[in-house]
Amino acid sequence: MLWSGWGDPAKAAPLPDSVTGLLRDLLGVRPAEAAPPALADVEVAPSRLPAGALAAIEGLVGAGHVRTDAEARVRHTRGKSTPDLLRIRAGETADAPDAVVLPASHEEILAVLEACAAHGVAVVPFGGGTSVVGGLAPEGVTAFVALDLRRLDALVSVDEVSRTAVLQAGLRAPRAEELLRERGYTLGHFPQSFEWATIGGFAAARSSGQASAGYGRFDDMVVGLTAATPAGTLDLGRAPKSAAGPDLRQLVLGSEGAFGVITSVTVRIRPVPEAAAYEGWRFPDFATGAAALRRLAQDGPRPVVLRLSDEAETMIGLADPQAIGGGLSEASGCLAVLGFEGTPEEIEANRAVARARLAEAGGEPAGAEPGEKWKHGRFNAPYMRDALLDVGAFVETLETAAFWSAIPGLYAAVRDALSATLAEAGTPPLVMCHISHVYEAGASLYFTVVSAQGAGDPLAHWAKAKHAANDAIIAAGGTISHHHGVGTDHRAWYAEEIGPLAADVLRAVKDRLDPAGILNPGVLVPPAAQE
Repeated sequence: MLWSGWGDPAKAAPLPDSVTGLLRDLLGVRPAEAAPPALADVEVAPSRLPAGALAAIEGLVGAGHVRTDAEARVRHTRGKSTPDLLRIRAGETADAPDAVVLPASHEEILAVLEACAAHGVAVVPFGGGTSVVGGLAPEGVTAFVALDLRRLDALVSVDEVSRTAVLQAGLRAPRAEELLRERGYTLGHFPQSFEWATIGGFAAARSSGQASAGYGRFDDMVVGLTAATPAGTLDLGRAPKSAAGPDLRQLVLGSEGAFGVITSVTVRIRPVPEAAAYEGWRFPDFATGAAALRRLAQDGPRPVVLRLSDEAETMIGLADPQAIGGGLSEASGCLAVLGFEGTPEEIEANRAVARARLAEAGGEPAGAEPGEKWKHGRFNAPYMRDALLDVGAFVETLETAAFWSAIPGLYAAVRDALSATLAEAGTPPLVMCHISHVYEAGASLYFTVVSAQGAGDPLAHWAKAKHAANDAIIAAGGTISHHHGVGTDHRAWYAEEIGPLAADVLRAVKDRLDPAGILNPGVLVPPAAQE
């Protein structure tokens, strides 16, 4: 992955002049003052890892699997949020790990955790490095290692009777899908981070894929897991469901490396569908489109993919990132994208009922082209963010979810908070939104914000707007994150969302599983003073 941006450097593309002109004229974006440094020119401070700790870890995993060179440390510095990228593009490496450790087994991870606890060294599990919520930058540590799980990359087994598979945590998503499809199966999990994220990262962050309407979230897919903790091994999941007490699998899922290191998961798999079909629908406004999506989510048939862009996102054309630069869309209203899978007969039957219900709800069919364009460009948006940063724009995303009855108020509150805060700071933004994950009881909202970076300190400039948006989310009844996670960025609002007693419970769990407090310090778990 590109160290100072997203994904495969070969896929990066500059913005067309028409887009840079629009950014300049509409949002006041000015060119970046300086280009990012070359990787070879980025400096890191000397490793703070105690000699005894380094020797102990090398003895456990082999000296060749412990990296302290500058390049490895830079490539494992923070995640891929816009603030993360702006910091690394400025050569800021204060959060660089002191070493990168590459274990090869669950047992090696247990031993590394024991050694790090003995030497007071923090441990940050590292999969694809795609966190956008400060999940890879521990707080208050003297020294820490990035525990890169890439060597745990096997499809361990497939149970075709139960339709489950055991996957190791370091397996990258495309490889996992390739291995399963060789056996005729799929996870059906395709988040925007798909090309780089890992199975363990999906589990640790409660990832949600773009086909979640049909396949569910990743935590819905997990029926068992194994995790290494400083206190020992957690091996959870004897049956798909159980009444034997609270489901402790759900305690580890979404724990973001703060309770343990997920080393493998047992997941539900499904046969590769015979066929797939995508199409677009247009609605006069976002409220009408949201009501139509709710109808399908609650009464069916529910497509595998079901998403709706608001007026601004439809106008800009974010549903088709490859078309950015061709000018603003002439179509008004809001674009919905639907994707169906199954046998050809199942697809046609479901499409017929869905089309009737969408038409009743005020939609107009837009044909197959919008859906097919979205399908083929769905992993391109992060590359566009890099191009926007290159020309001096600021672009960031944030997301939430709520019950259907709260969605209109939540949408307005977050949009207004972002617009007002950034406009007041002299950088009026373009705020776009879409619904991309639906449930019978509610849905997610995913916002994209584009503005000028602001004079002086663009990070502080954005932090004020981000705080205002987070406050609006909590006040309007939304959750602070639907699928990005908590990390350090959302921790204060997470504490407010769950309340003091629940925060006490989280601290008690961490104290039992991680008594020395070495696992991802500062991530997820609210400190007592933060309640």
